[in-house]
Amino acid sequence: MTDNKRFTLWQVLLAILITGVIVGFGVKYFNSHMSGHNYEHHKGSGHHMGGDSFADHHGADGTGHDEVNMPGLKGKNASADESAELAVMFRNFETITREVTELPNGIRTITRSSDDQVMAVLVSHVAGMIDRIERSDDPEIIIQSKTLDILFARGDKIQNDIQVTDEGIVVTQTSDDPEVAKALQIHAGEVSAMADHGMQAVHEMMMKSGDH
Repeated sequence: MTDNKRFTLWQVLLAILITGVIVGFGVKYFNSHMSGHNYEHHKGSGHHMGGDSFADHHGADGTGHDEVNMPGLKGKNASADESAELAVMFRNFETITREVTELPNGIRTITRSSDDQVMAVLVSHVAGMIDRIERSDDPEIIIQSKTLDILFARGDKIQNDIQVTDEGIVVTQTSDDPEVAKALQIHAGEVSAMADHGMQAVHEMMMKSGDH
């Protein structure tokens, strides 16, 4: 491990510690507004959701989605902190910008927020999700894209590099598995759409994939 890499990891850890304080205040608020929207209510035949269809609860065109409580950010295997981080990012998506470079075998992304607190949450989220991918530990978030299935299933085939720089959080993910490399590229585009349009992008992706 180079000195530069070691310094980068310390930056990530520091951001996660800062995020713990930020998110800690938000978890109680998030949970208090989610009390009537537990994960079991959404289980069923749908992908990472269920019981009644996504359209039944959120409206066929997405207009019925609860933008305040965001019950879809809960997951069968996700912590309250992880759901709260997602809520922070969706509520502040207009502060987030991304650059994506497609590589022959994966992607390189630079993601940043103009808000320091949102940036800390962003770093924590990215580091946490990549750690989950490396452990094949799917959080099963209700609104989660199907594209992530292969990434969690074949996490051992992905090489990950994370750096926090003045540009933002820089992530390079590559794989010798062509299907995994393609999934990385597709998911990078999905994340960019969410950074550009927030929850509306989720509605559109779920309607397009048939999760309604």
